Formats: sequence, C-alpha cells, structure tokens
Amino acid sequence: MQSMKVVLSILLCLVWLPAHAELPDFKSLVKEAAPAVVNISTVPKEKTGQASALNPFEGADAEQIPEMFRHFFKQLPELSEQPRPAPRSLGSGFVISEDGYILTNHHVVKGAGKVLVRLSDRRELEAEVIGSDERADVAVLKIDATELPHVRIGSSDALEAGEWVLAIGSPFGFDHSVTAGIVSATERALANETYVPFIQTDVAINPGNSGGPLFNLNGEVVGINSQIYTRSGGFMGLSFAIPIDVAMDVAEQLKTQGHVTRGWLGVIIQEVSRDLAESFGLDKPAGALIAKVLPGSPAEKSGFMEGDVIYRFDGRDIDLSSDLPPQVGRVKPGESVPIDIVRNGKHERLDVTIEALPENSDQLAASGYVDEHKSNRLELVVGELDAERKEKWNLRTGVVIRAVNPGAGADAGLVVEDVITMVNGEVIESVKQFEQALENLPVDRPVPLRIVRRGSPMFIPLKLE
Repeated sequence: MQSMKVVLSILLCLVWLPAHAELPDFKSLVKEAAPAVVNISTVPKEKTGQASALNPFEGADAEQIPEMFRHFFKQLPELSEQPRPAPRSLGSGFVISEDGYILTNHHVVKGAGKVLVRLSDRRELEAEVIGSDERADVAVLKIDATELPHVRIGSSDALEAGEWVLAIGSPFGFDHSVTAGIVSATERALANETYVPFIQTDVAINPGNSGGPLFNLNGEVVGINSQIYTRSGGFMGLSFAIPIDVAMDVAEQLKTQGHVTRGWLGVIIQEVSRDLAESFGLDKPAGALIAKVLPGSPAEKSGFMEGDVIYRFDGRDIDLSSDLPPQVGRVKPGESVPIDIVRNGKHERLDVTIEALPENSDQLAASGYVDEHKSNRLELVVGELDAERKEKWNLRTGVVIRAVNPGAGADAGLVVEDVITMVNGEVIESVKQFEQALENLPVDRPVPLRIVRRGSPMFIPLKLE
C-alpha cells in the first residue's frame, strides 16, 4: 500500500511539473514595455464668471484689480482666495512613437483644461490633445519630446480566448502596476458601444488603469484597457479592452483628419433566436435579422428588405447580430462590399456601397376600427393604422393592436399599441389583408411576425396551435 502511494506521488509530480513550467515569466516583458507606459493627470477647465453689479471684478485675478479696491472686494466670496485646482491622476497611456505620440482613453481627457503626462523617468510634460473620439473611447496626445521609449503594436485580430495577457497602468495613482490574466472572450458587445468589439479579460483593472496598454506574451500591445464591470467600484473579474486594430485605425484618422469617419449600412437589426431561425427557414440561429431598413440608406438603395438575415459581411461570418456593426464601421465610405443574406429561405448576395455614418444616426423606425368584439386566430382586435402613428414612427403600412385576448397573440408577447407590419414575409396594408394572411398561416412551425413597438421595429416568432 505504501509503495502504491509513492508511485502515485511520483506520477502526480510528473504531470504537474510540465504544466507548472509552462506558466509565463513576465519579468522580461515588463522590463521592456514598462518605460513606454505613462501616467495621465488633468486639470479641469476653470469656470469663468461674468462681472456682476455686486462684484464688477468677478473672474479677475488679484493683480488685475486696482489696488484701492483689492481689500474691499477680497471680502466678497467671489474674490476670496481660492486654491487653484490641482491636477487629478485619472488614468494611464502609452507612447506609440519616439516623437511623443501617446494613446489613451477619450474619457480620461474629456473636459480637461490641461493634460499632464508623467513619464517613467519622472519628467512631467503638458500634452496637446491631437484628437479624441467618444464612440471608440480613444484619444491621441502629443508631448514635446524625442527619442522616447515606445511600445510595439501587435494585432488584436489574432487574439483568442485563453491567451495570457498583461496590463501595465496606474490604478489609484500607483504608477507602473502590473497585473496579468487571460483573455476571457473576444468581440464582446457592450451596451451603447456599437462600433467596438471589446476584448474581455480577467486581468485586474481598477480606476486609473483606463487608457493603459494590454500586452500579449510577445510584448506587443493588443488592446487599450477601457472599462470594468463592477457593482462595488472595484475589480470583479470582468475587464474590457479596445482592440488595438480598432484603436490604431481611429488614431490614424485623428492624426490625419482630426475626426473619425465610419461606414454606415442603415439598418436596424436584432438577434436571431432559435424560434426565429425556424420561422425564417434557417439551418441554425445565427446572423443579423433586419427589422427595419432606414429610408435613403445604402441598404435601401441596394435592395435590402425587412426580414432579410445577414449571415456574411464582406467574406466574414456574422454569428451574432452584434458582430455586424463593427464590421460595417471598419469599411471606408465609398467602398463596395458583398453581403450574403437569406431571404424567404433562399440564399442571395447583394453588393452595397457603404456610406459615411451620419452625425445623428440613431433613427427609429384615416383611422378606422374593427368590431371590438371580433377577434381572429391570434385572438387580437386590430384597427387600421392612423396618420399620427404613420408620421410619428415613419410607417407606411400596418395594423395597430387595440385589444389582446388570451391566445396565440398573447403567448407570442404582443401587447396593445403594437403595430403589425408583416406576417410571414407578407407586408400588411389593411385589416382585411391581415385577417386573410392569418388564415393561411401554417401550424406545424413558427412564422416570423414583424411589429413596431413604440417606434422600435422587431421580429418575433409566432406559433399557432
């Protein structure tokens, strides 16, 4: 028995040692990369007030006030000696070229009157904000210095879940703090961050790490640490970084033209659930389902229709609907790309010329009533679409739900005031047509129903018993 325990112990050691030996050694990486990482602090813009009748010198420095008035007006609260705002350490950044260009987050320098950069050799220099893009949360700074240590830029496209990564930054003002972990996921979509496919990691990131670099084991920057998910204000194991490929494209545009231009297709999309996939005749729940084609958009000009499912964009598969916006955003306006869709169960390819994303791209999607006591196969009471809703939500056709009784419509999640615009691929133009469309619906599979709810278009799967 004792000899058996010895054998097992030896086997366990043999299994454990190679795995242990494969753990990365970050020392050389840190020595090489840390000098290019900087601390960024800002001084808020000073508020300037206008002179009032009570204090005609409001907003003026002491030396600007005539000597005979200084003593009197210094007693007023507006001219009492107030300390000038001190620089606040807000985040991190990293030098990308030896002539002083620096990358950080937009939110680190937003609203700053002055931006100060502290280098690894303890020099503190004022930086010029070359450009800043809120959508991507990327800012480019420039300091007056030469022969600076700078990072090596890698590629985030090749990054995979499970890879080791390392962050260097200034959490809570502690310069050049090093933390490491693995990539948890790639191309992660976050709320209100449509055009950035984030890298999710479990690297410890805290306030002050924002804008700092995320390195791979080759010592190359693959991302900019940008956000954390937290309920306490501290690290909880969920950190998000902007892919360096996205950040460098934004940085180049900011340096050359001062602003960022993104591609625009002009559709409102939604996820494809399993029931929707079955209702549209898809092999699997994947792709981006077009719930609305915006008027005058590149999609409308190219013949896209509500109910089309985009499953490939410019040769790249679209698995989740959130995969599509970043791909569209990367295309330069004026370029033509092929888009593969499923329409009415058939595969088609459309070529579309991408246009520039408009400044305000967040577009949403004779009244008569039927007998209130009459319902249909969905147990719905519907009425003709009134002019007010047509104008308010930019609708051309559809019927509005007036009452929902227990039945298939309620089971599908329909509610009063929903506007039904399409049933199983058929555009609905009147109550009579709607009733006829319901009569022809199959009962052996779900069918897609397009509705507009409070201005937002969506498809829902409908199944009749």
